[in-house]
Amino acid sequence: MRGPKRCLPYCHSYCSFDSQHRAEGATSKSSQGQFPLTQNVTVVEGGTANLTCRVDQNDNTSLQWSNPAQQTLYFDDKKALRDNRIELVRASWHELSISVSDVSLSDEGQYTCSLFTMPVKTSKAFLTVLGVPEKPQITGFTSPVMEGERMQLTCKTSGSKPAADIRWFKNDKEVKDVKFLKEEDANRKTFTVSSTLDFLADRNDDGAVVSCRVDHESLNSTPQIAMQVLEIHYTPLVKIISSNSWPEEGQSIILTCESKGKPVPEPVLWTKDGGELPDPERMVVNGRVLSISFLNKTDNGTYRCEAKNPIGRNSTEYVLIVHDVFNTLLPTTVIPSLTTATVTTTVALTTSTTTSATAISTRDPNALAGQTGPDHALIGGIVAVVVFVTLCSIILLGRYLARHKGTYLTNEAKGAEDAPDADTAIINAEGSQVNAEEKKEYFI
Repeated sequence: MRGPKRCLPYCHSYCSFDSQHRAEGATSKSSQGQFPLTQNVTVVEGGTANLTCRVDQNDNTSLQWSNPAQQTLYFDDKKALRDNRIELVRASWHELSISVSDVSLSDEGQYTCSLFTMPVKTSKAFLTVLGVPEKPQITGFTSPVMEGERMQLTCKTSGSKPAADIRWFKNDKEVKDVKFLKEEDANRKTFTVSSTLDFLADRNDDGAVVSCRVDHESLNSTPQIAMQVLEIHYTPLVKIISSNSWPEEGQSIILTCESKGKPVPEPVLWTKDGGELPDPERMVVNGRVLSISFLNKTDNGTYRCEAKNPIGRNSTEYVLIVHDVFNTLLPTTVIPSLTTATVTTTVALTTSTTTSATAISTRDPNALAGQTGPDHALIGGIVAVVVFVTLCSIILLGRYLARHKGTYLTNEAKGAEDAPDADTAIINAEGSQVNAEEKKEYFI
């Protein structure tokens, strides 16, 4: 603390004479060349601001802090303004530091540090007070919302200075397409900001968390967040799941009807081909599950599952096709060998028959899959008939060729040697047709 010779300047006029006297008596050239050093200060509303004024070289020259209204706060180590929020931090010939606690927006402005030399040297420090935004609130949501309806959610916060920034998120994913509005408050210092999120309600949004986040420099990287959980009502979504992808006769199948909706759908309704289930003893419904035992061909058809809730109803269909029992132990030789014939035309006919039979046997493997002994006998009978017809055809063809192979007359041998020319030989041959039967040859 300095000596008691300092006067208490409750106003500028009170100490003007003393300040002038000391300024005139100052003999140090270095002190007269010095300027006080200050720094701008930023503080959050309700916080504490520290104002510091320094002088590198000073020869007992007084320092003073005054507020934006030019009221003296401290003159050296003497408090001049009766304000319990203002306290002395440090007072020496080279420094005068004070603190202002519980800072309000009205404290913002330009503060002056004065060094009482001749002339008086001053330095300015601007105190910036940040207005803290209020906790945001989300409005506009009415639960529940029907699928397809338009939703408008508004997030609003007041008291920020400067104006705060609002961002929207849906399940931690930021939504960019929003509207932003900024308004100045009645005190003409702070701002009220609002943002509107506009979208169509979708079933995928049911249970989603929509959050509104307020960012501001006064929040020290800890944003304020308001959240809203969406509740969307929608018609059921229906799907049938089969336990057997290739149902065969004698087997069982389980059809499960999965339905998802909000509110939760009522018990599902099973029908077959537009009517009730025809065989309740084998077709058992347990909740959403339809079980069919001992499948047969009469079970083929379209099965329909329908689910409904207060919002609406929906359905889906499943086409059941029961296949013949597939027998993996098929005989290796189904058609006997037909290559015993020796005639060329018979081989071609046999090959054509074999190909046709093979095509018939391979076109529908399911047709052979369920057949047993009697089916093989039937095939053997058909093949025997084909062989018999073929052999008969061969015999008839041979007899026909043998009988109609043709006869020829040896005209040239009959007197051709005696004919002087070809024309005479032909005339002689025509006269000899009476005895042509004697010149026939038979080939058997």
